[in-house]
Amino acid sequence: MVRGGWEGHVPVPATELFIPFLEEHGFQVHRADSPAPYADPDFMSGVDLIVQCYTMGTIEPAEMSGLDAAVRAGTGLAGWHGGIADSFRATSEYLHLIGGQFACHPGKDPAERDGSQADNFIPHTITVSPAAGDHPITAGIADFDLVTEQYWVLADAYVDVLATTTLRVRPWDPWHREVTAPAVWTREWGEGKVFVATPGHSLDVLRHDSVRTIIERGMLWAAR
Repeated sequence: MVRGGWEGHVPVPATELFIPFLEEHGFQVHRADSPAPYADPDFMSGVDLIVQCYTMGTIEPAEMSGLDAAVRAGTGLAGWHGGIADSFRATSEYLHLIGGQFACHPGKDPAERDGSQADNFIPHTITVSPAAGDHPITAGIADFDLVTEQYWVLADAYVDVLATTTLRVRPWDPWHREVTAPAVWTREWGEGKVFVATPGHSLDVLRHDSVRTIIERGMLWAAR
C-alpha cells in the first residue's frame, strides 16, 4: 500500500480500512509513505497487488519505470478517487498507465459555498454499464446515488468502463451539454491489470456498501 500526498483524502485511515479485508484473503500487507518502493525491482518482483492512495505529489523517473515494469510483469494496480486518478499529474507515463485523469469536481451553487470541501459535495448517480452487469467487479450492483465529489475524468478509449456518472449542466456552469465520464474502469497493461474507482473522497463514501464492495472486488480482480 502506497499512501500519502494530499492529506484531504485521509490516505492512512482510508487504506487501513481495507487492510483487514486483504489480510482475510491471504495478503501480507506492506505499507509505504512514498512511491520509493516502486524503484526496487527485487521487492516489486514479489508484489502481487499495489493499492495506491497518493493524491497529487511527484514520482521520480526510476519509480515510474519500476511501477510500469511491475504492472507489465503482472503486478496488479488498484485504487480509488484522487489516490490513483489524480496522482503524479506532471508524469505523462503515469497518465498513460492509468488511462484516466481527474479534471474537476463541479461545485454547488456559488451562493451556497462556504470555502470548505463540502462546496464540491453534490448529489449524483453512479450508473453501472449494462455490459458490466456480469463483470466480477460490478455483478449484482445496481446504480446508486452519492452526495460527495463527482469526478469529471479525462479518459482514453483503452479503458474498459464498468460504471459512469453524468455531469449535469447548471446555470453557473461554463459547459453547455451534459458530460458522461467513467466512474469505474479497468485496464490491462502487459501481464498486469489496473482498477480505478473514482468515488472515495472520504471515509463515509468508502464505507458506502456499493463503493466498498466495488473497491474490494476491484483489488482482488487486479491482483496477480
